[in-house]
Amino acid sequence: MSDDIATLRRILKQCRTIAVVGLSAEWHRPSFFAAKYMLDRGYRVIPVNPRYAGGEILGQRCVARLEDIDGPVDMVDVFRRSDDVPPIAAAAVAIGAKCLWQQIGVVNDAAAATARDAGLDTVMDRCVKIEHARLFGGLHWAGVNTRVISARRPV
Repeated sequence: MSDDIATLRRILKQCRTIAVVGLSAEWHRPSFFAAKYMLDRGYRVIPVNPRYAGGEILGQRCVARLEDIDGPVDMVDVFRRSDDVPPIAAAAVAIGAKCLWQQIGVVNDAAAATARDAGLDTVMDRCVKIEHARLFGGLHWAGVNTRVISARRPV
């Protein structure tokens, strides 16, 4: 599993196109909040949710499944139950993603192994928004003490 600081920082620097599986159009849902945060920081976010397919979430065209995405995807960010992840991992491999990221509370070792065996980075039980804020200096805006004393942001 790729969860050391250097690896997480590399993933978040290199993976600029994120397919968010299970992204909700409801503003109060964690998936919406995380996707909006990443959009606001210059990432391309592709909503993947059959409920909203053909419509838009956060101004981005929503597709029903990963295979419906036109163009390359760097990261597949999963906001689904842990039991739902194996076919998502297989689809992530099939579309040539570089990373399978399972959000907080989402842990499926078999899916992670599928992705890892195909050469993808894997992250489990972590929030992409929280990790980005922690590693690139965004937590202080929310009043969170990062326990880092420095006048410089990490590079």
